[in-house]
Amino acid sequence: MSAAVPAIEVRSLAKTFRSPLLRRRVRAVTDVTFTVGRGEIFGLLGPNGAGKTTTIKMLLGLVRPDHGFARILGHDVPSRLSRARLGFLPENPYFYDHLTGRELLDYYGGLFGIPRPERRKRAAELLERVGIAYAADQPLRKLSKGMVQRVGMAQALLSDPEVLILDEPLSGLDPIGRKEFRDILVERRRAGTAVLFSSHVLPDVEMVADRVAILSAGAVATSGSLTDLLDRSAEGMEVTAAGLPAEAAERLAGSATSHERRGDVDRFVVATEAQAVALARDVVESGGRLAEVTPRHATLEDLILRLGPRSEIRSEDRR
Repeated sequence: MSAAVPAIEVRSLAKTFRSPLLRRRVRAVTDVTFTVGRGEIFGLLGPNGAGKTTTIKMLLGLVRPDHGFARILGHDVPSRLSRARLGFLPENPYFYDHLTGRELLDYYGGLFGIPRPERRKRAAELLERVGIAYAADQPLRKLSKGMVQRVGMAQALLSDPEVLILDEPLSGLDPIGRKEFRDILVERRRAGTAVLFSSHVLPDVEMVADRVAILSAGAVATSGSLTDLLDRSAEGMEVTAAGLPAEAAERLAGSATSHERRGDVDRFVVATEAQAVALARDVVESGGRLAEVTPRHATLEDLILRLGPRSEIRSEDRR
């Protein structure tokens, strides 16, 4: 594929679902446009109901858009060619749960047309890589959600795809599993794979994503590189104190932008460095111990909250 052709191209996608029972039109996606390049990790973010999963389903050809188009590796969606070099992990994977992880990968490898010796070798390597080799011969119905998620990731990687699409891949994973999945995404980026994933685990997105698009009310509210979107300039100062009496913490909170107390640890946010110095002095004079004074930087959570209230799927009476 030419370097000038995006690995994923989405232009002005829109989708309205019709409910015959309630006689309503449900506008799930109104206007979504973005591109993903080869060797890039792209995060598709937004609150529940913003249109992320519907966008992914249209990109995969599982749902036909009302307007707009999508291409994968330069091939129109839906088409056989658009799926040929694609790996996918849905948010809630549904596999034949009487199969073992090893049997499942052998089955999917056959669907991909991978010769049996090669697919068995790949299956063993991938089950080891995703950390589930120890349970490779147990039926999936006996595995936990996180363990099934690991088998699902192995399935998505089985064909050595050029494009990897993952819907909430970190769901159900423990901290170790999330770290291992992040490492896999970085490995795929180094190998030139285009990775598109949605997630509500925003700190993990910040660790691995090159660019993101944030959806709100079915449209792209903002998109770009994390550096540009978050603008690493400080957004106030954070003062952390320990052992502060509760009445003193409540009093000092009145001069802070925000205050959070967990156990005997208090975190205050103030707007300026001068206010942080004054607050630090008050903490010590009130009998507390000053633990930390640091600049506070913008996060993806701050950005999403700034873009507006939680989005809901829009409904309207059918005319």
